[in-house]
Amino acid sequence: MCDVRSRDEGDLGDCLEVLAEVHEVDGYPVNWPECPADWLARPTQLAAWVAELDGRIVGHLALSPAGAGDVAPALWSSRAGTAVADTAVLSRLFVSPAARGHGIGALLMSQAARAARERGLHPVLDVVSSDSAAAALYERLGWSLLAVVDQRWSPEQTVKVRCYAAP
Repeated sequence: MCDVRSRDEGDLGDCLEVLAEVHEVDGYPVNWPECPADWLARPTQLAAWVAELDGRIVGHLALSPAGAGDVAPALWSSRAGTAVADTAVLSRLFVSPAARGHGIGALLMSQAARAARERGLHPVLDVVSSDSAAAALYERLGWSLLAVVDQRWSPEQTVKVRCYAAP
């Protein structure tokens, strides 16, 4: 049985272990952060959740306000005729490779989208184009592809990302 609950500070160590597994298997995040705990638990986050399977943390997802340079919120707000501040970005989604196939990603996405809407915000996200499994999940859940764009992550790195909006 999988349970989704709010993340608390005591969960960070377990979350980072799962994140390291995911990075090793899938290459997510693309650039391993200098300080993974700060990357995972940013002070600007609106909320974050963990998924537990048999009492073990196996997944994570965060909800954040749109930040400078976030493409998906700008695309959605332009199309919907709303302010960028009316969006919330789903990010830091990962599920342990050993726990996949239980619908954990979908459960986390549902929780975060519901929380965004409760705040009066429209959920959006982006994913690197090479992550076809994540894109397939979003599309299976009814998320709309807004665009595929090049996003500059640093002066030396430009990455193609797929931007999505919740139904």
